[in-house]
Amino acid sequence: MDQENQPRAYGNHQAPAHYESGDGCLTTLIRIPVRIVVLVIVLPVRMVWDALVATFRAADRMLLRPVGRALAWLCQVLVVVPLVRLYESVLTPLGHGLRWLAAVVGRGVRWLGAAVFVWPWVALWRYVVVPVVRYGIVAPAVWLYASVLTPVGHGLRRVYRVLLVPAGRGVATAIGWLLTALFVWPVVGVWRYVLVPLALTLIRLAEYLIVAPLAWTYRELLTPLGHAIAWLAGVVARGLVAVARGLGAVVAWLVVTVLVTPVGWIWRRVLAPVGREIATAIGVAWRIAGYVSRAVGRALARLAWYLIGAPVAWTYRTVCTPVGHFVRDMVWAPARRAAVEAGRAARGALRTARETVRQARRDAWRALVGRGPVPEPREPVAPLARTLGSTTTVPSAAPEPEISLRKQG
Repeated sequence: MDQENQPRAYGNHQAPAHYESGDGCLTTLIRIPVRIVVLVIVLPVRMVWDALVATFRAADRMLLRPVGRALAWLCQVLVVVPLVRLYESVLTPLGHGLRWLAAVVGRGVRWLGAAVFVWPWVALWRYVVVPVVRYGIVAPAVWLYASVLTPVGHGLRRVYRVLLVPAGRGVATAIGWLLTALFVWPVVGVWRYVLVPLALTLIRLAEYLIVAPLAWTYRELLTPLGHAIAWLAGVVARGLVAVARGLGAVVAWLVVTVLVTPVGWIWRRVLAPVGREIATAIGVAWRIAGYVSRAVGRALARLAWYLIGAPVAWTYRTVCTPVGHFVRDMVWAPARRAAVEAGRAARGALRTARETVRQARRDAWRALVGRGPVPEPREPVAPLARTLGSTTTVPSAAPEPEISLRKQG
């Protein structure tokens, strides 16, 4: 038979997606009332939850985010920008000045410290201590070592080798023989002829009087007695173990029969189905309550739109928009153009006044101190190459000298 036509064993992979094992009639009877009761309890909770979620989302979209953006803008305008300007305008120049002052003071303090503490000691070491040590101590010591101590040491070494070494060898031999005769030979004789025989005699006496009786007592009395005691203890221990095993089996059977089996039956037949049904009922009720809450929310939103939103939108579109356009075109645009023209006129007047004051000051200065030296005529020089919009020069071109407008005027 072909393998494809053979019936395959029913397994977990063929079970439906929402497969549930068969339940008893009691579970089927109490399922619908439990779900109804749970739905009645869960529906207000789900509606309150959905209302809180919608309120939080609306508050986040219409209140928290605009307030956060406004606070960020205020923080940037009131804190960040003044701090940046303070840093760029005050702290940076002050830091440069303090750094320059610290560098100048550091150089002065270093020079003063070197002049007060380093240079005198260097001069003292170089011109006083080194010459005194070299010519007052080292040179005489070297001469004394080379001219006096070296010959004396060579003579003493020769006397030691020629006279003291042979005499010392004879004296050492005599002293060694005398010490051997006085201390070594008597001790060797006492050890060999007195202590060793006495120790052997005592060992033989101890062996015959103590060790042999003890060995016989251990072999003939204590060993059989210990074997008997060990056999009796083993029998008693095996009996106690058998009794304990029997009592343990009886206690285990009683615990399983009286406690474990009823508890397992109650858990398997009562608590687990009830808990599973309650959990399933809560899930189903939560989903149904979500549908109901969503429907109620949509109805309330539609009612709020027809009662409030639609009139407000019609008012904004029909009344506020034309009025705003009229104000923008007839009032705000002319006022803004007039303000722009006034600002331009004021800036032009201030520029003219500034140029007039500058020319008057220049004329007064020339009247007081006179004109400068008249430049001699010379050949025109072509301006040096320079890039657009910066002070950097073109590669392979020398930079043009910077001349301010005040010096050029």
